Amino acid sequence: MIVSVRRAVISGLLASTFLTLPAFAQEQDAQSTSDLPSDRDEIVVTAQKRDENIQSVPISIQAIGTRKLDQLNISNFNEYTQLLPSVAFQTSQPGVTTVYMRGVASGGDGNHSGSLPSVGSYLDEQPVTTIGGTLDVHIYDIARIESLAGPQGTLYGASSQAGTIRIITNKPSTTAFEGRVDAEVNTVAHGGQGGKIEGMINTPFSDWAALRVVGFYQRDAGYIDNVPGTRSFLPTPGGITVDNDEFVEKDYNDTETWGGRAALKVDLDDTWTVTPTVLYQEMRSHGTYGFDPSVGDLEVQHFYPEYRRDRFIQGALTIEGRIGNWDVTYAGAYLDRKTYASNDYTDYSEAYDNLYASVGGLAGYFYYQDNAGNTIDPRQVVVGSDHFKKTSQELRVASPSSDRFRIVAGMFYQRQSNLIHQDYQIPNLGADVSVNGSPGTLWLTQQHRVDKDYAMFGEASFDLSPKLTFTAGGRAYIYDNSLIGFFGFGRNPGVDPGDGRPFTGSPFNAAGSSRTGVAGCFLADGRTLRDAYLDGGPTNTLLPPAVAGGPCTNLATYVAGELRPKKTSGQGVTYRFNLTWKPSDALMFYAVASSGFRPGGINRRGDVTPYATDVLTNYELGWKTTLADGMLRFNGAIYRQNWKDFQFSFLGENSFTIIQNGPDARIYGAEMDANLLLGGLSLTVAGSYTDAKTREDLCATQICIGDGSDVLAPEGTRLPITPRFKISGNARYSVPIGSGRGYVQGLIAHQSSASSDIRVAKAAALGRLEPYTTGNLAIGFELARMNFELFAQNIWDERGQISRFQQCGACDQRPYIVPITPRTIGIRAGTRF
Repeated sequence: MIVSVRRAVISGLLASTFLTLPAFAQEQDAQSTSDLPSDRDEIVVTAQKRDENIQSVPISIQAIGTRKLDQLNISNFNEYTQLLPSVAFQTSQPGVTTVYMRGVASGGDGNHSGSLPSVGSYLDEQPVTTIGGTLDVHIYDIARIESLAGPQGTLYGASSQAGTIRIITNKPSTTAFEGRVDAEVNTVAHGGQGGKIEGMINTPFSDWAALRVVGFYQRDAGYIDNVPGTRSFLPTPGGITVDNDEFVEKDYNDTETWGGRAALKVDLDDTWTVTPTVLYQEMRSHGTYGFDPSVGDLEVQHFYPEYRRDRFIQGALTIEGRIGNWDVTYAGAYLDRKTYASNDYTDYSEAYDNLYASVGGLAGYFYYQDNAGNTIDPRQVVVGSDHFKKTSQELRVASPSSDRFRIVAGMFYQRQSNLIHQDYQIPNLGADVSVNGSPGTLWLTQQHRVDKDYAMFGEASFDLSPKLTFTAGGRAYIYDNSLIGFFGFGRNPGVDPGDGRPFTGSPFNAAGSSRTGVAGCFLADGRTLRDAYLDGGPTNTLLPPAVAGGPCTNLATYVAGELRPKKTSGQGVTYRFNLTWKPSDALMFYAVASSGFRPGGINRRGDVTPYATDVLTNYELGWKTTLADGMLRFNGAIYRQNWKDFQFSFLGENSFTIIQNGPDARIYGAEMDANLLLGGLSLTVAGSYTDAKTREDLCATQICIGDGSDVLAPEGTRLPITPRFKISGNARYSVPIGSGRGYVQGLIAHQSSASSDIRVAKAAALGRLEPYTTGNLAIGFELARMNFELFAQNIWDERGQISRFQQCGACDQRPYIVPITPRTIGIRAGTRF
């Protein structure tokens, strides 16, 4: 029913678009080229919590304005980050993306129980940084995207350690009624067909109130095939061989995204404005976005259903006004995000079956049997969900920007939580080998995570002279993070140490390990089940689960008969000092010393100690120039960053994500962007150079043992993910044709290779992220209220590598490659009214 309604709405929107176009075409004869939208964005940014021209902001900032976003047909995160030279990212599928800036990357991030992000994400005034995947907000009717490189810890706080990305929406306008509808159809090489339909309406109710509504639907075609294959498991002879015939499918990895956004602007009087907004977005993807090169180009062999549902809704309220001549802003928001996913985990079973070959594989070691005692197919499928909630509030004031001495100051609070469910299932697994109360579940994670932040911040600027300004700022913060719940295997109460069954390590666990699962759960007297058994005491008084859905609790702190979350907290201060020299209106030079932080947290494995805050310190020299009567802009910066005790995530024993503090790292770099406008020709180029290395050995434990046997990465190892060089260039040439304008546009982007992991041995097993160059081309025609375009993206059909990963973190087999989308050819059309 939902699919039918969605298709009906899409069909109606498409029909209205193409039926409206001819009617608007008749009106174009009365239009002149002066009615055409400008090819140039005059970008005003709010990076420093004030409205300022981008050329007047003394920090490294790039902004992509409304016009450029439309011209380059940008609709998602992967597309706009191609234009941001300081940004790198890892992804395994849509909605599961971790962002890095200026080489501040240790790899392995993005787990729901892992470190908080090092790059902050904002939608207008509200932070939308999430634990486990950047919010991939659909890009349409957006005023600009701002990329603030370097620590933004003063004004933006935690998780803006290495930088901040801000998506600023177009606001409701009381000036006039307006709207637009845009549509696209495309076809992907080696894949299927896709398209999108997007629309916006701005409706003034009066001269003091207006409503702006945006709606969109997009289908991204699949291009990875799930091809026929088999897997065989020990023991041999008499083992088990399975096939994936029922899951074979071409164009396996299609994605649908739909949703909408609404904003109401109400001017209470001449100085106070209230803007409530709501955003809803849902993404449904199928298959996997990584291919297995050992199987074939853009091919995999997977054996269970794979899909992901990602739905989020955000309600926000912004109140802006003045008290005297001071600006006052309140920004509050509530974000609710739910994800549900199923992933084939056959590779893990295959790897461990080989690992335990000497004892008969998984069948002999883990005793995978059904209730009748028959050996069963050991393949796993992971069914998981996350329920993420975030509340944020900020109140700030700003003195007049024209004053010689001016300040911005405020208070900030946020609480974010995640209810984590990860169910590792083996169909027909017997109850004795399953997690207690969950037949068929080999392993269960059922946890609740809460991260809270409090801060007071302020920046003050003083004009030492008409051309020289000094700025100092600071942020005092407190964080309080906690985790509670269950993780691990079940307990087979019928197992006895003397009965000869091959459960290793402990008589309490249903499979293989005594360090996780029900054996570690708390009893009413504060002991764990394992300890009570070894003491010879009663073992049947388990406390009830602290998180619903688990059998009991083994990740908690026992206090006076109660189980409380494991906690870590801390406090500190970040700073920013800036000296700006503006010898003329066309030239500006600045020097910055700044710092940013990322809070510490709790490891979801109870026997691993918490990890501490890591701090980034940045020293930067930059320039901004506006030359040739504004036709040429050339901006750049050089910097050095020191990253102290960086948080390092990796898959340890039992493929557990473990976070510990590593050594220090240092990062040298440079970035620049330039724009030239010559009549109908517009040229833009942006590039970066990043040299990021460890300053000490990275070891398997926080303290190296001294003989070098536990060194994972020696001193001087390059940090992963970020390429040494990244550059992009865009050219657009427009020429008047009658009452309209024709254009041709091209984009080329290149990035050098990068390591896929900081650990030398693991990086060798995964393989490097190879260098690639990709290009886009478009030709089109636009009138005052219409536009048509034929385009091609990735015209050379490059297999640019976004990331590499393995399903089994403790094994070196079957590395997957997540590629950029193959060559895509399509047509776009739109109308404005």
